[in-house]
Amino acid sequence: MTKLQILPRLIVSEPDRAAAYYRDSLGAEEAFRALGDDGRPTVVEHLLGATSFRVSPAVPAWGWLSPHDLGGSPVLLEIEVDDPDETGARMTAHGAETVVPIENRDYGKRSGRIRDPFGHLWIVTGEPR
Repeated sequence: MTKLQILPRLIVSEPDRAAAYYRDSLGAEEAFRALGDDGRPTVVEHLLGATSFRVSPAVPAWGWLSPHDLGGSPVLLEIEVDDPDETGARMTAHGAETVVPIENRDYGKRSGRIRDPFGHLWIVTGEPR
């Protein structure tokens, strides 16, 4: 079988600010950064646990639009953590907003939804208390 890997790329208006947000709020580790001729990042790759994701600037000419450009995000990113409350609190302390409070759910998880400052929606989930 050939190598197969999905690498989500979050399109944002401010890639440097987004990279700092994901580092500070989620503990993401920057693994790679490529700069354009203008010195602005064209891609920043982050490691988060056993997964990775990338951040790139919005480039409307390429069809790369941020959630703010689209009026919202059609994608939910789900992050499973040891302490959803603490993770959600860190995310909101760094500028995110709570969309659905983090609570114990009937399906056996403790979860809620957070919109990060760049318009991306995150389900923050873990074991119930």
